[in-house]
Amino acid sequence: MTKTIVNLTLQVLVGEIEKILETYPHYPYQQAFAITELRQELIAYVLNRTSSCYAVVDEQKQQSIGFNCLPYSKEERLCIQTLIREGIKQIIQQNSEEVSHQIPPEIESAYAPSHWFG
Repeated sequence: MTKTIVNLTLQVLVGEIEKILETYPHYPYQQAFAITELRQELIAYVLNRTSSCYAVVDEQKQQSIGFNCLPYSKEERLCIQTLIREGIKQIIQQNSEEVSHQIPPEIESAYAPSHWFG
C-alpha cells in the first residue's frame, strides 16, 4: 500500500472559506474568489498565518477522511475564520483594479436592457 501525506488544515480551510464566502454579497466577493488565482491567494494568506496539521494515510483511504471531525478547538476555528475575513478584505483591496476589470458591476434588473423592450 502506498502512503501519502495529507494537509488536514488545507481541507478544513477550504470548507471554512466556502462557508464564510456564502455570508458575503455575490458581487464582488463571491465572484472575485471564484477566480482561481484569488482563491489560491486567500488560501496561501491563511496557511501562512496558521499552523498546519498533517497525516499519513493510505492513498485509497485519503478520500474517506472525515475532515469535519478534526481536533480543532473552537478558538482555532475562530482564528481561522478571522484570518479568512482579514484575507478577503486585504486581497480585495490589493486586487481592486483587477477585480473591477474582470467582474463587471451588477446592474439593477429594472435597468437591464431586457426590460427596456418589454
